[in-house]
Amino acid sequence: MKDGVRIAVVGAGAIAQLTHIPVLSKLRGASLVALCDNDGAKARALADRFGVPDVFTDFEELLESDELDAVVITTPNHLHEPHVLSALRAKLHVLCERPLSLTARGVERCLTAANKVDRRLVVGTNLRFRTDVQAMDQFLRNGELGQVTSIRAGALTVKRGTDGWRTRRAESGGGAFLEQGFPLLDLALWLSDSKAPVRVSAAMRRGRSATAVEDAMQVFLECESGLVISFDVSWAYVADEERWWFEVHASRGSARLAPLRVTKDLNGRAVDVSPSGAAARESPFLQSYRAEIAHFLAVIRDEAPYEPPTDQVLVHKVLEAIYRAADDGKEYRF
Repeated sequence: MKDGVRIAVVGAGAIAQLTHIPVLSKLRGASLVALCDNDGAKARALADRFGVPDVFTDFEELLESDELDAVVITTPNHLHEPHVLSALRAKLHVLCERPLSLTARGVERCLTAANKVDRRLVVGTNLRFRTDVQAMDQFLRNGELGQVTSIRAGALTVKRGTDGWRTRRAESGGGAFLEQGFPLLDLALWLSDSKAPVRVSAAMRRGRSATAVEDAMQVFLECESGLVISFDVSWAYVADEERWWFEVHASRGSARLAPLRVTKDLNGRAVDVSPSGAAARESPFLQSYRAEIAHFLAVIRDEAPYEPPTDQVLVHKVLEAIYRAADDGKEYRF
């Protein structure tokens, strides 16, 4: 790999066009050698734009190449697990956009496959790589804010013409919550180092069809430690601006994102202890993906410690409980 880790991007949709392809085309230590998408014309146009030498429309044909070390999977959700398993059978390292699978059992199958062939499997949890999240994480893990008592998060995006696979539950796995709430759920469980919640309740708004996905959802989780986590998401928000928030409340302080603000109890007074320089110079969105992809390269090259994404099993089990609670209209206990 002296000339760089040879990587192909599989799936040329919006997220690949906005992040993975432009980042990989310029990232030191990476060599973006191929794009693969069933829309050959789109893939060729992107390849020409970013100087990518090869284009494939057949995923299995791509895997037969002996010029690859790794793949980045950015295909529709229901294809993630089969594409990951095929890539691992070809003994390639894999970075897969979330969700790794549509089920917790599927996540376990991917973990087993990666372990069997001794390859790195990384899941796209880009929020963890934001510089402001990293700073918040330091406050929490150092115990400076005391015991975390509640996390409140949400994402409200204005109504758009959503169609295609994202509106079909069998292909997407869910609607607004999977798209916007899943990364918040992952972040909340990671930052709080939480085990499985003891109680899960949720309410959602969706069409009458059994195949429809939700436009909005509210979720409430209670953990054994007493930690309470709540989410409010919608992709049908009627307003002149969108909203995104993530707040942590603790026994001796609080913290929130966008922008990062940390308040700490010092001798009975609430004092702003927000670190300077925690905000990235570029957008948090692009910065987080750049850092995530750099981490993927580092673990492939053994320049950073590798931790298999076993925590995704719990995240998916909680996700499944959330949808069961919303579907059945009743509280679930773990």
